[in-house]
Order: sequence, then structure tokens, then C-alpha cells
Amino acid sequence: MQLLVITELFLPTKGGTAVWFAEAYRRLGGKEIHIVTADVPGAAEFDGSHPNSVHRLALRRYRWLRPESLLMYLKLLATSLHVAARHRVDAVHAGRALPEGLIAWLTGRLVRRPVLVYVHGEELTGWGQGGKFRTMRFVLRHVDRVVANSNFTRQQVLRMGVSADRVILISPGVDTDVFRPGLPCADLRASLGLGPDSRLILSVGRLQPRKGFDQIVRALPALRQRGIDAHYALIGIGEGRARLEALVAESGTGAFVHFLGHVDPADLPRWYNACDVFAMPNREVEGDTEGFGIVYLEAAACGKPAVAGLAGGTGNAVVDGVTGLRIDGADQAQVREALTPLLTDRARATQLGRNGRERTVRGFSWDRVAEQTAAIR
Repeated sequence: MQLLVITELFLPTKGGTAVWFAEAYRRLGGKEIHIVTADVPGAAEFDGSHPNSVHRLALRRYRWLRPESLLMYLKLLATSLHVAARHRVDAVHAGRALPEGLIAWLTGRLVRRPVLVYVHGEELTGWGQGGKFRTMRFVLRHVDRVVANSNFTRQQVLRMGVSADRVILISPGVDTDVFRPGLPCADLRASLGLGPDSRLILSVGRLQPRKGFDQIVRALPALRQRGIDAHYALIGIGEGRARLEALVAESGTGAFVHFLGHVDPADLPRWYNACDVFAMPNREVEGDTEGFGIVYLEAAACGKPAVAGLAGGTGNAVVDGVTGLRIDGADQAQVREALTPLLTDRARATQLGRNGRERTVRGFSWDRVAEQTAAIR
């Protein structure tokens, strides 16, 4: 099947959405799948080993324009139309409702092909009720299929008036061969100065308030007062780092909090192996929420239990009491009380991690995601 996939987010751009499209569509076919995406550093090297046909565009905003992104998205539309017509694609897929979904809808209607749009959760709750939201709602109501990444996201789409028979639930996946238990990680723990009895909490993600990383920093003093040699490592960058660093200084936890920034992708599975608990106690902040959370699956695939918040769509990623614990991420006491047993009861943590590994292998491999996507009609 010839497909056109329009997505600004595609590897080597960082983030779970970029991983999703690179991994799923490589399993759906070869050069007959055309990816129209942004040109980013490292793209040429990545595209050389990717099986799909990747069409890169320099997408720039111009401050003198209103809106600043107008030329950027006109270029994306023109290229999408050219690819769709030249290769006579059978369907058009869009990575997000806006702006890609609007471009995909226009392209699909002009070349008379069905259109599918992915929704991820946070865009549905974080864009208010203004013009941007109304445009997104128009797109979702008029395309042929909408793929929601979680039950939470699906419910949000239905509340926007999208017909239930057009909304399909497909959660993202994880490469269970790359992310697996038993990887060597002693050197990583040693690099943080951890001893044999030290317990490591790990977070991975953009440093944003909704992720709840500040709640883990706040929990550290109490955990250590309970006799737990708890350390905390954060992988990721973002606008919230300065605020987190100030909180670390205020709480006196500088010796136990380790900001790792970006890490080599080859080392990421080893970092999951190095930790004792993965934690992202997310919460909703001014409408911004977690739609799913691929990082929970990555941790589970490595056999690690997770602590997740109740907000958003994390219930599809973490099964409470089975693969980890879900708590109110806005409640500091609940965060602390969820971390404590997972750091002290190794048998329980191991069992939750084992359950998580089995669940990801069974239902969340990228092969499984590709099968579900290919079955859409």
C-alpha cells in the first residue's frame, strides 16, 4: 500500500511521537511509504538506514509574518500534494491534528484519498477553546479515521463530537529487543557514586511541570530519613530545569539528584536497567496532561516497576498494582508512600517489573502496533 505520512516529528528528533512514526512505519513497508517531515540535524544519516522514502523540508518560522508559520505550512502542503499526486498514494496519515491534520485533510480531499489523524492527549486539553481548538475539532470531525493513543484520549475525542465508529485505539509501543532486562549497567551506577545498598529512582522525559519530577525531589529528604539511600537521576532537557535546580538547592538534595541531560540513545536501555524504580508521577497543570507515556513502557520492557500519576492516559501504560503504582501526582504524600515500598521491598518491585516485561512483550511491541495500524480500514 502506498501511504503518505505527514509529521513534523520524526527521528532523529527527540520524543516518543517521533519514535512512534519511525518504528511503526518502517514495519509497515518500504519505499512505498512516503514520510514528509522536517529537516533536522542528523537527518541525512538517519534516513540513509531507514526503509521508507523520507522527504525532508526546511521548516522555518518568520517573525514578520502573521502567523509566523504560514510559509512553513504552505511548503508542507505543497510538498504533500506533490508526493500524493506523483506516487498515487492510497491514504494520507497525519502525525497530529494540527498542523499536520489540517494539511492532510486538504491533501486527502484534493487527491480523493482517505485521511487518518493521530491524537496524543495533551493537545486536546491544553489548547483552550479558541480558534486553534475549533480548527482542531473541525479536522477531527471531518477526517476518515482518528487514532487515539489511550482510553483517556479517546474519550476526549468523543467529547469533541467525533463519531465513535471513526475513533480507533492504538497505543504506542516499545522495541522489546532493545529495551530488555539484563543489560550491563554497573558502570552507570558507579558514575553516580552509588553503593551496593543505594536505591536509584529514574525519570526520563522533557523537564515540564506536568511530569511531576519536582514531587520526587520533594520526597527525597523523607525517603532518606527512613534509612533509604535514595538517589534520583533525570534524563532529559527542558524549560523546567532551572526551577528543578532551585528546588534541589532549597531542599538540600544536591548530593543525591543527578541531572543527566541528553544521554546516548544506546545507553538509555542501560539506564533503565540501572534504576530500581522508574517514576513519572504526572499531574494536570493548567490543562496540560500526559496522553500516554512511552517511557513507562520502556521501563517495563526493562523489567522495572513504575510510579505514575492518575491524570491523563497513563492507565493504558501502567496497570496499578500489576506493573507499578498509580497515584495522585499532585499529592506529595502519595508520591512518597508509593516510592517507599518499591525501594524497600525488592521482591515486590521485581514481581511488578516482571509483570511489566511480560505485558509489553505480549501487547506493546512495535510489531503489534504495525499490525494494528495495517488493519485499519
